[in-house]
Amino acid sequence: MNLSQNRQDKNMRINASQTQRIYKDSMRYVKIVEWSDEDQCYVGSCPGLFYGGCHGNNEKEVFAELCEIVEETIELYKKDGKPLPPPTAGKDYANRMLEIA
Repeated sequence: MNLSQNRQDKNMRINASQTQRIYKDSMRYVKIVEWSDEDQCYVGSCPGLFYGGCHGNNEKEVFAELCEIVEETIELYKKDGKPLPPPTAGKDYANRMLEIA
């Protein structure tokens, strides 16, 4: 193996490791896909991580796009050296909202 191939292999391992960390971080955030009667499409959001989201006619495609947006957002936080917002996964927000209502 020459030096160039060795660097490429090392970079691939580093990128795989970074991707795995981002994936693990993305699991810390609730991702919601719901039907919007007003918009007549599925709307995806990730409260606590970013405002806005994505939308489309296919629920699975909206969820896949949402997951990509979450991972890209986490990458930007890390690239900018900013701390990630507090995790939202594992919180029982639905039942808390029912108690408030």
